[in-house]
Amino acid sequence: MKITILIGGPAGTGPNLLTEIIGKALVKQGNFVFYSRDYQSLIRGGHNFNSLTFSDKPVFSNESRVDILVAFDDKTVELHKKDLKTNGIILKDSDENMYFAGKLFKLFCLDFSILEKELKELGKKFEENIENARKGFFSETRNYCEIKKLKNQIKNFENGSQGIMHGALKSGLEIYYAYPMTPATPVLMELGQATLNPENKHKVIELESEIAVANAGVGSCMAGKKVMVGTSGGGFDLMTETLSLCGIAEIPLVFYLAQRPGPATGVATCTSQADLDIALYSGHGEFPRVVLAPGDPKESEELTNYAFYFSHKFKIPSIILSDKHLAESFFSSTEDSNLKEIKSITKLKRFNSYEADKQGCATEDPEMIEENVLNRLMKFSEIESEAEKFEMFKIYGNKNSNNLIISCGSTKGAILDAIDDLNVGLLQIKFLAPFSREIEKIISGKNLILVENNSTGLLGKLIQQKTGVKIDEQNKILKINGRAFFSDELKREILKRIVR
Repeated sequence: MKITILIGGPAGTGPNLLTEIIGKALVKQGNFVFYSRDYQSLIRGGHNFNSLTFSDKPVFSNESRVDILVAFDDKTVELHKKDLKTNGIILKDSDENMYFAGKLFKLFCLDFSILEKELKELGKKFEENIENARKGFFSETRNYCEIKKLKNQIKNFENGSQGIMHGALKSGLEIYYAYPMTPATPVLMELGQATLNPENKHKVIELESEIAVANAGVGSCMAGKKVMVGTSGGGFDLMTETLSLCGIAEIPLVFYLAQRPGPATGVATCTSQADLDIALYSGHGEFPRVVLAPGDPKESEELTNYAFYFSHKFKIPSIILSDKHLAESFFSSTEDSNLKEIKSITKLKRFNSYEADKQGCATEDPEMIEENVLNRLMKFSEIESEAEKFEMFKIYGNKNSNNLIISCGSTKGAILDAIDDLNVGLLQIKFLAPFSREIEKIISGKNLILVENNSTGLLGKLIQQKTGVKIDEQNKILKINGRAFFSDELKREILKRIVR
């Protein structure tokens, strides 16, 4: 069983709230749920839609075809009717989101008391919302399918931004600095909301620019605090001088980089994986860094924790590389995260952006400069050795197949769903810097298929640089329209490229 619902309408009419309520209810019934958001850069009006897929088996992406279309307006029907499956259902006889919630609860045989509880917790307009929900529930006579309460032990239902938040807080985050920029803004909002919990002692500070954010982060790190800063690609460009300062002054600042299409403003509310190079190579001079790319909320929590671990152990900057699709999509999971304890070892001393002597004073002495450079170079190998103790990559599917898909980040979900019944493997790379030496052995002699949300195959270039293995151009599946992959469209593309 796998069912996809598309909920669409103008911004401000409530498709997000409706999707969240339905998703939570389905999870409580033991279903696996995934949902993603597609919206314009508008506060009200335009056309927004959410796609929710649920199943009795794990699901990590959406399909392009829709079973149920919930339309708040005519435009939603006009744009998405072509995606409706044969015998699919269109719900369109109201503009009240809770009316549709009632109809969906009835269609899926969900306990109405769950909806009532959700609306009470929401607090706003309870009487109006529950009345609309009852109207929808009792007006629906169809039974789309018998959905019984399943025994799946789902522990988490969250998006990538919430994973980043949990990973940071569990690592002992004390200050988060940020300037709002989609799609990094949700982490700012999640951590800000978390300050209302008296058990959390962190501070969230919004400053006037990304330059101010990065420099404030450096200052707090110098004082011994555990700090993270967040932005998207355009803001990260402004932070790169400070990134170099972290490299020379040994400052353990964690950067959260949430990707969206560029160059410049690009498409502000869409997704992309085109910022790999700035994460790996931005900043002037030579200095070590760690770059980690999670593929789901669980990995977001874990790799945020690892970013703090490496930053504080080696006094280096770390970068968590996410994107809009991961940041805002909700995943259900049955697994707990595996985290490391983080100890802050930064002590108050004299820091310097110049090459410095043992006392932190600027120096131009050639012997001291050479010693400093060699010490930074030594860290590269030390970090690499430490990283080998972690799961730097993971292989899914048939590990012995001659066909191997390679990816990093948020494409993981669609690939897993696409290869569910295919004789292929998936190499999901989580550590991009350092890069595991084991990967060269794994990919040797395989028919390699690259999947990325960019136009030039940046991960493929990194693999070639590190291993000497070049992936054939015809085996690169690249999506460049700012949208995430659908699992069914991706499966068709993979089938064209596998060797039987």
